[in-house]
Amino acid sequence: MPRKKFLVITAGGKGVRMGGPVPKQFMQLAGKAVLRLSIERFLEAVPDIKVVTVLPQEHIAAWKEYCVESGFICPQTIVPGGFTRFHSVKNGLDRVPDGAVVAVHDGVRPFVPADLIRKMFDAAVSAPAVVPVVPVTDTLKVLRRVGCPDGNEVLEAVKGATADRSVLFGAQTPQIFHSEILKDAYTQAFDTMFTDDASVVERKNIPVTYLEGDRNNIKITTKEDLVLAGAIMSLQATPSKN
Repeated sequence: MPRKKFLVITAGGKGVRMGGPVPKQFMQLAGKAVLRLSIERFLEAVPDIKVVTVLPQEHIAAWKEYCVESGFICPQTIVPGGFTRFHSVKNGLDRVPDGAVVAVHDGVRPFVPADLIRKMFDAAVSAPAVVPVVPVTDTLKVLRRVGCPDGNEVLEAVKGATADRSVLFGAQTPQIFHSEILKDAYTQAFDTMFTDDASVVERKNIPVTYLEGDRNNIKITTKEDLVLAGAIMSLQATPSKN
């Protein structure tokens, strides 16, 4: 029997770096909340997916009100976020059964292509952990912060250390797992080295399958990202000319 598909969408952040009146996941793009746009990508790709939305406790009521007032019809289980992303994902996984396949996605990545979502779920039929990645294109420098007597910091090169960008890739979401494997991995104690879900399962020696991601699948974190997001929306809304 095929595994049921679940989405744990993480939107438990406070949006401090954005500096706006509301957390970034609730900011509007083309008249819709960023979080709504992110969820809609999954509903387009997998219409019967079960959605678990992780939100800051103080914004749960506002999100429910937004869904009603904007006509966003999406059956979803809403759970409060935790102290860190790790704890927020763990809270969401409490509502996912064993024997399913679960995608964990940042609520502020509204441009993940539906085709990529479907391709990753297809890969997850046989692979226990599937992660999208994109090649690093910038020239990378290995630096460290060094304190100065005046209290400021400077960046200093680490002698002998180099970064070969040909073997470096940036991880994106969604990251998709067999649910019992991810839930077991999240029984581990929190570690600051757990920067994404793949790093959590890798600590359990679970093999990860990597697929080519998408450059437009950006994470909206800063004001500059919001400007870029608006540009991507405009491009995607413009019909291509053959």
